[in-house]
Amino acid sequence: MYLLTIGLNHKTAPVEVREKLNIPRERVGEALARLRAEVAVREAALLSTCNRSEMHLVIDDWEDALRGATAFLERFHGCVRSEFEKYLYHHVDRSCVGHLFRVASGIDSMIVGESQILSQVKAAFDVARAEQSARLVLDELFRRALRVGKRSRTETDISAGALSVGSAAVELAKTIFGDLDGRAVMLLGAGEMGELTARHLLDNGVTRFLVANRSLDRATELARAFGGEPVRYDTYSEHLKDVDILISSTSAPHFVVTRDAVALALRKRRDAPLFFIDIAVPRDVEPAVNRLENAFVYDIDDIQAVVAGNRAERDSEVSRVETIVEREVNDFMRWFQGLAVRPVIASLTSRAQQIRDTEVEQALRRMPDLSQKQQEIIRALGKGIAQKILHAPIVHLRQSSESQDGYVEVETVRRLFNLEVTREEENAHRGG
Repeated sequence: MYLLTIGLNHKTAPVEVREKLNIPRERVGEALARLRAEVAVREAALLSTCNRSEMHLVIDDWEDALRGATAFLERFHGCVRSEFEKYLYHHVDRSCVGHLFRVASGIDSMIVGESQILSQVKAAFDVARAEQSARLVLDELFRRALRVGKRSRTETDISAGALSVGSAAVELAKTIFGDLDGRAVMLLGAGEMGELTARHLLDNGVTRFLVANRSLDRATELARAFGGEPVRYDTYSEHLKDVDILISSTSAPHFVVTRDAVALALRKRRDAPLFFIDIAVPRDVEPAVNRLENAFVYDIDDIQAVVAGNRAERDSEVSRVETIVEREVNDFMRWFQGLAVRPVIASLTSRAQQIRDTEVEQALRRMPDLSQKQQEIIRALGKGIAQKILHAPIVHLRQSSESQDGYVEVETVRRLFNLEVTREEENAHRGG
């Protein structure tokens, strides 16, 4: 049994690749069901955000699972493998655990220390549990990942003053205009990201902002909370001429802001510059917009330049988080490797008992005149011999489960004693 993580993120793939493998929240359950039906996995969880798409799997053969999962991505997303395969990374066992713990703690994020990823990890865990695809191993792994995330933020200053994607978007707008006093802004999308962005806009001098969202009620609610103006989603393009900046964060699977709509708005603005900050994945703004004169588009990857200094400022805190992660990884691996030992110990004990019982009963049949008490003494003798012979290897197996290469010794014992542990026996001893 192995742990396997397969995925890509903002470090390995540009946004045009990440958006191909993004899984909308409402389709994660469907994706899990199909993954388990099409690929040989014991357990599975999917983590998909604007900056990463990852599978966290419990499998029997990691090379076979890696091939199967890659083929699944191709089928599920309807894209050609060559478009994304070179951007994928994979982690096995200890590396897999360390990776997820770093993700949950915020030190693997584009914006070091950001807190949103912890709620996204929890959401991925909740869906996997609801779909019954996170059982014994992933249940334990994700619970510990959430604990690491909380410890990192309470025991270190990794999140102190950390930017969010929304605040970074506002900082980018300030680098464009100098300041935002008197500027007009439209939020396209009124979800959590849009609400956080609205708060930062108000703190930075924006005097007017419009809110467009598929749900007009939600747009009205957010606009009222921040003194803004709600706009019908299907009429947002009519208001482009009235704003200087559009910050877009919808969950639409296609381009929402088109070149033609922007070209018309620019003519009405008499070519006054119009800036777009697209923090959605998949992207909202058609790339062709950036080729229009006086239209300037910045996407989620451009935000990396704004926050480049964020990690340098937090290097000492990152080191403290890494210490927490390393200790928690060690604890989890001891637990995980112990799962492999228990069924082997049970099988070894069962094999010894079978041999003992067979040999003792054969001996007793050759001595039919023994009294009941004498027979009991013989049986106790056989039991004692078996226990003493098993004691040292069982103690050694339990100790080896705490070492990084303990599985090698477990396999050695399997072969020495010719033990065959069935899937049913493994599940019985692992609680799966």
